[in-house]
Amino acid sequence: MAVKRDYYEVLGVSREASTDELKRAFRKLALEFHPDRNPDDPQAGEKFKEAGEAYQILSDPQKRHSYDMFGHAGVDPNQAGGGFGGFEGFGGLGDIFESFFGGGRSGARSTRGDDLRYDLQITFDEAFEGTEKEINVPRLATCEECQGSGAQPGSKVDTCSTCGGQGRVQRQAQSVFGAVVNVVTCPTCSGEGHVVQNPCPQCRGQGRVERHKRLRITIPAGVDTDSQIRLTGEGAAGFRGGAPGDLYIVLRVKPHPHLRRQDQELIFELHVNIVQAALGDSIEVPTADGSVQVTIPPGTQHGQAFRLRGKGMPSVRNGRRGDQFVVVQLVVPKDLKPEQKALLQKVGGLTGKPEKVTRGFFERLRDAINLD
Repeated sequence: MAVKRDYYEVLGVSREASTDELKRAFRKLALEFHPDRNPDDPQAGEKFKEAGEAYQILSDPQKRHSYDMFGHAGVDPNQAGGGFGGFEGFGGLGDIFESFFGGGRSGARSTRGDDLRYDLQITFDEAFEGTEKEINVPRLATCEECQGSGAQPGSKVDTCSTCGGQGRVQRQAQSVFGAVVNVVTCPTCSGEGHVVQNPCPQCRGQGRVERHKRLRITIPAGVDTDSQIRLTGEGAAGFRGGAPGDLYIVLRVKPHPHLRRQDQELIFELHVNIVQAALGDSIEVPTADGSVQVTIPPGTQHGQAFRLRGKGMPSVRNGRRGDQFVVVQLVVPKDLKPEQKALLQKVGGLTGKPEKVTRGFFERLRDAINLD
């Protein structure tokens, strides 16, 4: 029995090689020794297989650890406790090569369906409380008539005579450097590897048809604009029996008419007049739970903020509420009557010269108003 070479030696990397270094090494060897590029060299096929086996073991952290500890015996399925069972995880060397270069030796291999995106708009209250929605999603579904084969039920599917079922053919072209051989998609079967003589009338040979599916989704409390909900397997159907893709629901939350959101915090700008700021007041302000009374103390300044603990948005992860901040915006009156202007001039001590407004201004205003 031939002695297996060390997997690190096969790939030409050190035992401390990173995942990216392993990928680059395997890519280089796969391109160099792929059988399609070396049809007359049986040793190239063996080297390609050897590189694929080495990469599968070393790219899996658990298998790599076993190999580092016990060598080939640690990953040999014929040894007791062996952790390597061939190429089940990849479906063979063709799948390993396909994962790197976008296609294996046979174009007839099934492929995974596309992921889909669905944009859904919800209200602020729905984002705050959580809700359930029913959506109607257009997508490609497996044809029920032909079960995804693309052929009319009962008809025969022939292996492509041009590529022999491989889905790819070699093309030779002359250049200044001599003959160049390229591997291209078979023009007869379009990479399928077989030819459908009698296409399914339902899907016209595509194996998939467009259908709408109604889905009921649960939206958790606390979501925000651009939050995503992933529904596994609810995307487009796979091609020729491949796995379906996933559906990503992207949320758009309508803004609240009065509250501004910043992550889990809510902000409300409270407009007060000069008298309210000077004397203080109890004012009703909106929150996500409903209106509450907020006490504005005497002498409140423009831009001063008051925290309402636990009145913000809930966290999607743990449900814990953020806070709401009430930010005071002082509204300066316009179109004052002459007596109002006179009162303000008296209180403010206006002389026509610039004067810094201090807390004493509010105290004098309070005294002036209390004169009556």
